[in-house]
Amino acid sequence: MADNRKVAEEIISAVGGKDNISSFAHCATRLRLMVNDKEVIDQQAVEAIDSVKGAFFNSGQYQIILGTGTVNRVYEEVEKLGLQGSSKAEQSKKAAKSGNILQRSIRTLGDVFVPIIPVLVATGLFMGVRGLVMQEQILSMFGLTPGDISENFLLFTQILTDTAFIFLPALIAWSAFRVFGGSPIIGLVLGLMLVSPSLPNAWGVAGGSVEPIYFMGFIPVVGYQGSVLPAFFAGLIGAKVERFIRKRVPEALDLIVTPFLTLLIMISFAMFILGPTFHVVEDYILEGTLAVLSLPIGLGGLLIGFFNQIIVVTGVHHIFNLLEIQLLENLGSNPFNAIVTGAIAAQGGAALAVGLKTKSTKMKALALPSSLSAFLGITEPAIFGVNLRLGKPFLMGLIGGGVGGFLASLLGLEATGMSITVIPGTLLYLNSQLLLYIFVNIVSIATAFVLTWMFGYKNKED
Repeated sequence: MADNRKVAEEIISAVGGKDNISSFAHCATRLRLMVNDKEVIDQQAVEAIDSVKGAFFNSGQYQIILGTGTVNRVYEEVEKLGLQGSSKAEQSKKAAKSGNILQRSIRTLGDVFVPIIPVLVATGLFMGVRGLVMQEQILSMFGLTPGDISENFLLFTQILTDTAFIFLPALIAWSAFRVFGGSPIIGLVLGLMLVSPSLPNAWGVAGGSVEPIYFMGFIPVVGYQGSVLPAFFAGLIGAKVERFIRKRVPEALDLIVTPFLTLLIMISFAMFILGPTFHVVEDYILEGTLAVLSLPIGLGGLLIGFFNQIIVVTGVHHIFNLLEIQLLENLGSNPFNAIVTGAIAAQGGAALAVGLKTKSTKMKALALPSSLSAFLGITEPAIFGVNLRLGKPFLMGLIGGGVGGFLASLLGLEATGMSITVIPGTLLYLNSQLLLYIFVNIVSIATAFVLTWMFGYKNKED
């Protein structure tokens, strides 16, 4: 086991010393540094440090992959050496001006959606558990049938599985206000207004049992249960409106006037302009996604499975959060998750082949833990530390991901939630799909493993 103190000291030295580090933070797997001068970083020295699985610049930050658990301990040691840490959010703001427009936009989208993903993950797990306990085979073990389940129990499960999506606009507007500099509580109330029970229920309107309200005879107004884009842009614009008003209102009246005007302006704007407009945009995005997913003979799964990890390398993969939320909301299931799981598992299979075939102690110590991390759903250590660095294993992982995505699409696999994959992802397939899910993962891993072992890696590459 590496000495975390020594690792911290070596990292600081290799990146040019304390004077070259303006701030540092960490996420689940990476130490993120903001540096003053990129040119003084000794890349080879960084990658040669024990516990380091790769290092690269992304989103204006120098990101050093250390892996789950290790990154926390190294971060603490860096702090003890006299450097002042910062939060990931604070550092993201410093890096906000780096990258092109697309990268900055996707990064901002990620900042809004990442904080609410845990509750959506929990909701997906609740759906999976409900699907498991409601299966006839499971109930028969206790001498029960689906008809024996009480309505009160079903109501309880609906509270667990439906609440987050019913109030999703409130969560998104809250997070958007937080990211764009507004008052989160105003964002929360604005989001709740979008799903007010006084409005026609969006699902009822979609099902034809409820009619929308028409303002001025032609503007349809409904609740926005489960909608994403109207709440996102309401939060973005609302935060700007609040700040604009606050600068111009006397301090003595700020507490009363600012929230009043912000909510009045934004609920009117959101109901009559943003909502109807972006609801149409959401429909087009959903239809486009479904069109790709429904390509014949699993072709959509093949394409998504192959290219998914390339998109992860670019750092703009947070856009998938929006797609998965829409799929869950509109279909009640998530076929995208099963396809992506094959792509993630395959990178783990490629790294595993390298770890077992190599004769290098350091490469073995790097590749084997990285493959385990991928099997737990985090591919960055495997990609940046092993597969992409060596080149061919990454390509073999892409092929394995394409094969896994093809099978997932062909078999019609659909998750009950989002954001967890491979081993943890089994909890999203407890509704009679588990064996097929395991089969897809095994094929993805085996394909990438065999191709890497035979064609993708030679020991001399160490």
